[in-house]
Amino acid sequence: MTETLMNAADRWRPLTELLQALLERIAGELPGWLGAGLTVSRGDRPLRVLATAGVAEHVLPAQLAHGGPVPAAEASGEPVTTDRLFGDERWPALTRETVFDGGPATAAIRGAVALPGFWDEDGAFVLSVTLDRAPGAETLAVLRRYAKLTEMTLVVAETATAGDPDQMLDLLASRAAIEQAKGAIMAVRRCPPEEAWQTLRRASQEFNVKVRELAVALIEYLGGQVPAPADGTREIRPGTSARHAAERLWSAFTSVSP
Repeated sequence: MTETLMNAADRWRPLTELLQALLERIAGELPGWLGAGLTVSRGDRPLRVLATAGVAEHVLPAQLAHGGPVPAAEASGEPVTTDRLFGDERWPALTRETVFDGGPATAAIRGAVALPGFWDEDGAFVLSVTLDRAPGAETLAVLRRYAKLTEMTLVVAETATAGDPDQMLDLLASRAAIEQAKGAIMAVRRCPPEEAWQTLRRASQEFNVKVRELAVALIEYLGGQVPAPADGTREIRPGTSARHAAERLWSAFTSVSP
């Protein structure tokens, strides 16, 4: 996580207000909502709390210190749900007592959901909610709807506050290619978006190529049209290694049943 984005939340009021409004809109769609939060990280840097609403102000720091669905989702790259936030054997150190100054609302906490996402190759986030009941199927569906808005908010916020418009345009161009590649993976593997993203990430690490180059190479390999770069942005040109990785990746998909 770059310091730019963390500082932006402190000194750029529109970003703070936008993130707060996003969390409150999530609250309006989830019965039993007690809190929601957004945590972010970059590369190997640890998760940090960027925005909270309700009891998440106290619950999120406790999770980052003692474990919980948020760090579990960040580590696995997959959604994490629990019917009981406190007492789950996956994070035994997280108890009501570890949530400092949570107030009466802490006693009402039951379930929680954490959904991981990304806004560029190294920037990751976790969108999470805390409930007074076990989460239902709609809980994760609501978070997925708001994940896309969260992604774009973080892209714009980080690049705008860094004062580098070219970087923002390059990020948007990369995202367009990555989204198209994710769509192809989701179609053939019948998997959710976060699994498709993790597949790209793992393949890029295994073959030592950039995610955006692998995404473009995969689209080209499938005979698709890569989104044209916006004016002023650099064209993404995958090298031989990326093209080889794309061919190997797709071969693995089509030769093994999902």
